[in-house]
Amino acid sequence: MKNFHYVKFGDDDLIVRDELALDRTLLANERTLLAYLRSGVALLIAGVSIIHFSEEVWFWAVGIVCLPASIITGMLGILRYRRMSKLISHIRSQANMNAKKSQQSPA
Repeated sequence: MKNFHYVKFGDDDLIVRDELALDRTLLANERTLLAYLRSGVALLIAGVSIIHFSEEVWFWAVGIVCLPASIITGMLGILRYRRMSKLISHIRSQANMNAKKSQQSPA
């Protein structure tokens, strides 16, 4: 029984390994975004907790620094995700275009 996801691969086209590598890269990119967001939320919670429970001024200042750091971390993760996602989709579209050209040209 043939897997219908990989029927589009001919002899001269991308091999299955290349398509699976693109899928793994896409999943790794999503995993990295989630790690950035998790770190941002952890910094936000730490900052709010430090501000709420601290009595010393220098400790309170550390909590204040954690708040913008959490926002910066989340935004950095989103920007990095979007940039890598754009690159991955560009590579995938080039591969699909090359596959269509090789199917149209006579062998």
